[in-house]
Amino acid sequence: MPMRKPIKSWLTDMDGVLIHEGVPIPGAEEFIRRLRDSGMPFLVLTNNSIYTRRDLQARLARMGLEVPVDAIWTSALATAQFLHDQRPGGSAFVIGEAGLTTALHDVGYVLSDASPDYVVLGETRTYSFESLTKAIRLINGGARFIATNPDHTGPSAEGALPATGSVAALITKATGRDPYFVGKPNPLMMRTGLNLIGAHSETSAMVGDRMDTDVLAGLEAGMETFLVLTGLTEPGEIDRFPFRPSVVVDSIADLVDRI
Repeated sequence: MPMRKPIKSWLTDMDGVLIHEGVPIPGAEEFIRRLRDSGMPFLVLTNNSIYTRRDLQARLARMGLEVPVDAIWTSALATAQFLHDQRPGGSAFVIGEAGLTTALHDVGYVLSDASPDYVVLGETRTYSFESLTKAIRLINGGARFIATNPDHTGPSAEGALPATGSVAALITKATGRDPYFVGKPNPLMMRTGLNLIGAHSETSAMVGDRMDTDVLAGLEAGMETFLVLTGLTEPGEIDRFPFRPSVVVDSIADLVDRI
């Protein structure tokens, strides 16, 4: 196997890598500081489509993580970019929060329930029967079905919450139509992120805590992959997958000296 080229840009997941339940993971602040000081292009990624870039920047800053707003890339932004590339100036019926609606507005999309081009499903804490029923009817009427990410559950202080993938399954069951998922593990999210910062997969690394999303997306995008054990993946689970990360480390602190 040929040796990989030196890493010149970094992509890192947020939850489980940099923060956990609203608290920075030891080493995260130094990792971000090293990236900023080095001048290397980098992105902090999240499949969560609820928040805007500015929302996330403010939340991270309150935890002591100073991430530039243009170094944040969400599944909502990737979805908006995908739809803009596919059908510029289109229309969409959206189930989601400000992170998704703002991203779609910013690329010139009209949000409408009158014969929209797409039904776009994202994350929200207030899924309503009325909006789900409308989505089902619009998809049955010919709207294309897009979802920001396939995550089945999301974290909360009280335990797991149903997430976009679970709600998408409900809509699929009612319509017989599968959505196109834009977020991880779709490598599209990684490739659009790399394009955003002018980076190349051959000299880029992906850091994540999940084998089925972060590592898989990085692998399929052609990047070097680092799995940290501070999130959802336990060491004994790694060998259950038919693929492996390039490197397994205990936490983000172990990667600081690689920058």
